[in-house]
Formats: sequence, C-alpha cells, structure tokens
Amino acid sequence: MTRLSGITPSGDIHLGNYLGAVRRWAAEAGPGDLYFVSDLHAMTLAHEPKRLRSGTRQLLAVMLAAGVPADSLFVQSDLVREHMALTWLLECTCTFGEAQRMIQFKEKGAGRESVRLSLLTYPVLMAADILLHGTEEVPVGEDQRQHVELARTLAQRFNSTYGEVFVVPRGVLPAAAARVRDLADPTRKMSKSSAEGNGVVYLLDPPEVVRRKFRRAVTDNLGEVRYDPEGQPGVANLLEILAACTGVTPERAAAGLGSYRELKEATAEAVLAELGPVRERTAELLADTAELDAVRAAGAELARERCGKRLDAALAAAGLG
Repeated sequence: MTRLSGITPSGDIHLGNYLGAVRRWAAEAGPGDLYFVSDLHAMTLAHEPKRLRSGTRQLLAVMLAAGVPADSLFVQSDLVREHMALTWLLECTCTFGEAQRMIQFKEKGAGRESVRLSLLTYPVLMAADILLHGTEEVPVGEDQRQHVELARTLAQRFNSTYGEVFVVPRGVLPAAAARVRDLADPTRKMSKSSAEGNGVVYLLDPPEVVRRKFRRAVTDNLGEVRYDPEGQPGVANLLEILAACTGVTPERAAAGLGSYRELKEATAEAVLAELGPVRERTAELLADTAELDAVRAAGAELARERCGKRLDAALAAAGLG
C-alpha cells in the first residue's frame, strides 16, 4: 500500500505542522509510503528564491530529525523533469472548467487584480505528484479532498483514453492528530502565513521565545482550567497542546492545574521537551551540508527509480518518445 504526503515550504515550520503531520508520519510510516517537500507548490504566489531554498532544506532536515525514514523522503524539484512532464500530460487531459472549480483557486485568488497561472494549474501538478508515484491512498483533510478527486478523474480519463497506466488513488482521512490553534487567536489554526507572530510557535524558536509566546497566550477571564473548546477556546487550545506532548487526554492534562499561569508554564515546558531533540538534530543536519545533501540525493534517486517506468509508459501511451 503506497501512501503519499507532502508539506510546502511556504514559511517556517511550526508546532501545528509538527504535531499534526510530521510527527505522525514518523510514527506511522510503512513500507512504500512516501513523504516529500513540495517546493514547486510554493511558487504559486510571490516568493523569495533564497527563502524557498532555505525553507526546503529546513523542512527536509526536520522530517529526518523527527524520524521520517530517509528512504521514503524526496524533494519535489529534484524530480522536476518527471513532475513537469506528467503535469503537461495531465494538463492536456484536464479541462479549464475542472481547474477553475477548485476551491483553493477561488479562495487564494479572491480580491487579487492579478494571479499567477500556476495558482490555477497547481492542482494538476498535485495530481501529477500523486499519479507519478503509483499512490494508492492520500491522507487528506476536507480542504484538499477536491484535489484528490481531480487526480482520480484525470487518472480514469487518461487510462480510458490512452490505456491503463495509472493507479486510481483514493483519499483517506488521516489519523486524528493534535488540533493546534493560534495562541493569539484560538479561533483559527496556527498558520505559517499568520500576521501575528506571537501566536505561532516555530519549531526552531529558541526556548526563551517559546516560553514568552506561551506566557502571552490568550485565555479568558473565567480563571478555571478545564477542557471546554466552545466556552474556553484559548484554554482548550493549551490543554490540547499539552495533551499531545504528554500523551494524555486534554481532560487529564487539566487535572492538578490550578491557574492559567500554571497551565501556560506546563504547556511551554512540555512543548520544549517534545521539540528539544528534534531541534537539536535539525540544527546538526543543517550545519552538516554533506550529510543532508547525501540524503537528499539518495532520496531523489530512489524516487526516480520508482516512477521512471510509469512516466515512460504514460509518455508512450500519449504518443510521445
């Protein structure tokens, strides 16, 4: 069973990315599963090349440091020929109406005088990511389910038009993960694009910065430490983070905490304990250029071997090569 998951270097990796995705990948990775840094996807909006390059390396280092198997990792742009070739075949299979209906294109393009064409077509690139590697299952939330459906549609259309080449993937709900909200506004998810830096805990934040952000976390004026997501969203957010880092339920995490100050301090220390080894190993990998480059090159070669025959078959079926 091949599962595929990716993460885009559109900003520094934060606590929500780690608890919600990367840590889960490290724990659940099975034979055949693939995890990649989707750096090509970061180009659909204006970007800074040096920041994209450094963010890509940072994500690769974090995934390795967290325990994601090296032989399941690759960077999308290291297979740019393969991904771009299949993207073109699939763009010639997709209709304009199908691309235009994608919800994220409507949301990210709303209110802008001009948008990059890639914002319209990147769901086709995402379909290429999925189909190129023979993916059978794509763990996906509701916000990305539409993209998996497009990949299914294009695989079926290509197969029926040119011959059986692609596995038709299916979207599956990922295993339940920590729900991490912005510390400054617990009504929204912690996000790399947040304008309020104090609400986002970045994985590579120094310990004193992490503690300061938790001390400033929004709670309420009730003064009672209990798990009530509807009535006390700020407190609930802290309890969920504490629970995720200590392996207990949020209700259990609340036991014995008599004040918001105690809650904030306990959560900060639990986060530092959880992230400490990953931060240390990430720093080592980023400092050791040769080791990280070797892992990246090996991952690219393995990924290329896995997808080469499938790409060749697709090109031949479409009358190319």
